[in-house]
Amino acid sequence: MKLLPVDRHDVERAAEVIAGRLHRTPTLPSRTLGQDVLLKAELLQRTGSFKPRGVLTKLASLEAEEKACGVIGISAGNHAQAVAWAAAEEGIDALLVMWSGASEAKIAATRGYGASVDLEASNPGEAFERLDALLERTGRTLIHPFDDPLTIAGQGTVGLEILEDVDGVETIVVPIGGGGLVAGIAVAAAGRARVVGVEPELSTAMQSALAAGEPVGVTPTSIADGLNAPHAGETTLTIVKEHVQEIVLVSEEEIAAGFRFLYERAKLACEPAGAAAVAAVLAGKVEGGRTVCVVSGGNVAAATAAAILASP
Repeated sequence: MKLLPVDRHDVERAAEVIAGRLHRTPTLPSRTLGQDVLLKAELLQRTGSFKPRGVLTKLASLEAEEKACGVIGISAGNHAQAVAWAAAEEGIDALLVMWSGASEAKIAATRGYGASVDLEASNPGEAFERLDALLERTGRTLIHPFDDPLTIAGQGTVGLEILEDVDGVETIVVPIGGGGLVAGIAVAAAGRARVVGVEPELSTAMQSALAAGEPVGVTPTSIADGLNAPHAGETTLTIVKEHVQEIVLVSEEEIAAGFRFLYERAKLACEPAGAAAVAAVLAGKVEGGRTVCVVSGGNVAAATAAAILASP
């Protein structure tokens, strides 16, 4: 009997669904971080982040009638781009709810893949209210950015690749927004590696949910916009409680330091959210033997990157 909404068999099935459609991203050594620390370069994935793994897994489950009605998603940018790209690949019409203040580069990329973008909301919380209204009005199928078992299973394929490609991995460090990536990797790694989640101090959806015992609203303001979820998911929270051993917080300064390190030393053009795991290791907040840090995305505006790199 399945006790959790997602198990390792679901992740393995997701790997079969997406096989041949996405990159198997490399796991790279970093001498500066130490011989026992490696970087899972998921920023080199299609659309610049891990998100297409979950989206393709979800789209594969849709019936023809659902595809004909189109899909809808909500995102600060990475999930939006993934839905737009994957829907175009499948010939499905896509509408993405974003919000004013979201990255202009990510909005432009989403439109560039062929999706429509709704920008009526002024912040992430309002955007979820807008999503509910559009779901009722349009009849589209929701491709949730994090709180769907199929999405979680798809994201978990990152964990499968790490376990297959890195001998003796003991700890996997994962950025957390709404929790889809960390939940999927934790399921894949259960019993085989310790999983540590990382949240910005200014974006604590999962920490707040754990403290309250249920998802609660937060007002995220981190420079790591890809981690600025207004709440954790119910499904992701359930999995995190069971399979994630620890969650640590990183400051904005630590995220910036991780970002600069990845640009300057690892030559990885990440986004701030993608630097969170490395930020935690650099700050001495994660220790645990042979460690893999997930560099989850690389979609960042040039002005944002330049400002961080120019800071001391």
